[in-house]
Amino acid sequence: MNKYIESETLELKEKYTDTITKEIVSFLNSNGGTILIGIKDNGTVIGIEKTDDILKKISDIITGQIEPNPQDEINTELRNIEKKNIIAIIINKGRNHIYCQKKYGFSSTGCSIRIGTTCKEMTLEQINFRYEKKFLDSEYMLKKSSNSHNLSFRELKIYYSERGYHLDEKSYETNLNLKNKAGEYNLLAELLSDKNNIPFIFAKFNGKNKASISERSDYGYGCILTTYSKIKNRLQSENICFSDTTIRPRKDTFLFDFDCVNEALLNALVHNDWTITEPQVSMFHDRLEILSHGGLLSGMTKKQFFDGISKPRNATLMRIFLNMGLTEHTGHGIPTIVEKYGKDVFEIQNNYIRCTIPFEKEIISQIENKNVGLNVGLNVGLNVGLNVALNKTEKKVIEILIENPNSTSAELSEQIEVTTRTIERAFNSLQEKNIIKRIGSKRDGYWIIVKQK
Repeated sequence: MNKYIESETLELKEKYTDTITKEIVSFLNSNGGTILIGIKDNGTVIGIEKTDDILKKISDIITGQIEPNPQDEINTELRNIEKKNIIAIIINKGRNHIYCQKKYGFSSTGCSIRIGTTCKEMTLEQINFRYEKKFLDSEYMLKKSSNSHNLSFRELKIYYSERGYHLDEKSYETNLNLKNKAGEYNLLAELLSDKNNIPFIFAKFNGKNKASISERSDYGYGCILTTYSKIKNRLQSENICFSDTTIRPRKDTFLFDFDCVNEALLNALVHNDWTITEPQVSMFHDRLEILSHGGLLSGMTKKQFFDGISKPRNATLMRIFLNMGLTEHTGHGIPTIVEKYGKDVFEIQNNYIRCTIPFEKEIISQIENKNVGLNVGLNVGLNVGLNVALNKTEKKVIEILIENPNSTSAELSEQIEVTTRTIERAFNSLQEKNIIKRIGSKRDGYWIIVKQK
């Protein structure tokens, strides 16, 4: 009976091959194990020659071909069994949550795991789960102290309450990782607090470059969930729609694909390096640019990025966005944008990622032909009707809907200081004139500004 039998923790190799890298990674991602080189699969010891050359190759693999570096988890030994030389590679369970072959990155091809006596590629779900654990443990947002010490979280509690979660007053700060090990509020807490010193600028330019700015609005200095809601509303209001009523059913064409823009915005918020500065949203005559700082994380390739493999820089922040139902942990965001606009809309540098969403040429042409500028903004009430007469209340309603497409009749009534019945009449009139349009239900929908064709 042979002494050596392959198992979940023992791999036998007759000779050295390059597949050994995958096998080392598999043991690191599992419970560890040993690779014996110079023993056949049936347990027969045959030995090896040129041991120095093989030991050097193994050393090169350990130091340069696996991410993260596993040197502290691996030992190699030259053993003499039955008067023959064999090499033993003893691999401990990795201290990090996930390892990969560097040339393939954190993909299914690069990440493998030991199951029984074979090495299996990890699924994207397994990889994403381990990433989240990895960055939760070492996340800089949880360690870096907040610039403010007196923080409140009223808005955050409301968001959780609306989603059916109960935040216990005595434990929610600990459960949500809002304090570092020293007991101080951290950067995550600052981002989620009711008031902070973190801006979020929406800049609008007259042409195709930054030579002439027409508007600079700041939606920051508060809870990042509210900041997201505000900038999302603003982008919804900027998404001009032309309706072609000469065909049936009516054809609506929008300035940009809002789902793609929303995914780009969420990615910018969740993956931004907030120790550098906040993300930026810039609107030009022909495009929208959303820029986040920090570039790709170490070990992540562009292929993984475009494939939608999630490697969150801020895993805890992502989890909060997940809890709020604002994003999904499926990695579909980037592929959604690529499918619609292609990979070229992304500019990936070491210190930033810029997503440039081009506007529909048909809409730009209509705007130019009708001499209606893209500066919808607060002046939209003066030109949005395209020679359709608007009364004072209707103009005011449009101005407010530009800032907050989710405004209700009651809210508009209070702001404009008229009755809700007057607001309802304005809504009906603007819809009849095809100037505004309701997207979704009364409860969950929002208003958009429509330009007639």
